[in-house]
Amino acid sequence: MTLSCTAFAGDRRIASGAPRDVVPAVKAATEAGESVLIFDDADARPVEFDLRGDLDAVLARLPVPVEEKRGPGRPKLGVTAREVTLLPRHWDWLAAQPGGASVALRKLVEGALREAEGPDRARRAKEAAYRFMTAMAGDRPAYEAAVRALFADDWSGFDAATEGWPADVREMAIRLTGPAR
Repeated sequence: MTLSCTAFAGDRRIASGAPRDVVPAVKAATEAGESVLIFDDADARPVEFDLRGDLDAVLARLPVPVEEKRGPGRPKLGVTAREVTLLPRHWDWLAAQPGGASVALRKLVEGALREAEGPDRARRAKEAAYRFMTAMAGDRPAYEAAVRALFADDWSGFDAATEGWPADVREMAIRLTGPAR
């Protein structure tokens, strides 16, 4: 998966996209004396780049996405062998299933993933929005009201609480909440 990030100089979004697209704006802003924060677009965790040297040196240090090597097993599926500890009755039940223990466990996990997909996606979106809001708007008016509305799924209250925030900060916070709405 390729990293996508968004950089802010103060309250102003200065760049968004792949690191190669964001780094030039970040470097220029920091050289101009601006304070810059960069966030991963997926989870709003902070992202840091080594900005020492000229732009070419900085770009040369960016990690190059490497295709993950696959080990033994079922390489087309990307199956990974790990240890699982179960009670004897669980092993007995798994052994009696069509296809054996591995097939039965994969089916159980896939079913659980599908069932939890919506709630998990909403939880991750709220956590990302909270992380971003705390960093960028923690001292803003109505921050506490926005957080309460976020975790209460009160989207009209959230929108109202963030109304007075700088446009780029508000837009990013709303975008991060998208999967939860």
